[in-house]
Amino acid sequence: MKINKKIIKELSDYLDEFNLTELEYTDKDTKIKVSKNSVQISNQSPSSNTPLDQILKDKEDSILDKPGIKVTSPIIGTAYHAPEPGAKKFVEIGKKIKKGDTVMIVEAMKTMNHVPSSADGVVKEVCVEDGQPVEFGQTIIILE
Repeated sequence: MKINKKIIKELSDYLDEFNLTELEYTDKDTKIKVSKNSVQISNQSPSSNTPLDQILKDKEDSILDKPGIKVTSPIIGTAYHAPEPGAKKFVEIGKKIKKGDTVMIVEAMKTMNHVPSSADGVVKEVCVEDGQPVEFGQTIIILE
């Protein structure tokens, strides 16, 4: 069984976006249930015939198609824009940053992990909200 992590990630994002506690997706022999406490998968086989699949593909393509240098999350966790609530954000759109500068913190298992920029550039877009869950390899900012 091959697991499509992108679908799970998108469903997880919908939990926060629509303030849900649980979401279930079923298509033929595929059933994915995502809740704020757990993720369950059984017999996943991606299909592109449903509206949800098209929404997920469009959102994924919109970030992948954007030009620029993408800085990605090195781990799964919760992204924070500042070192503490109310503090100045690490990056903002239009700010010049250098390779190695902290762009965000990703909290995983009560450990705050600073995410360094992978290149010099100007912040073009911040792709995640403060406090939003992120996945390994998810684009968190885009540089010009």
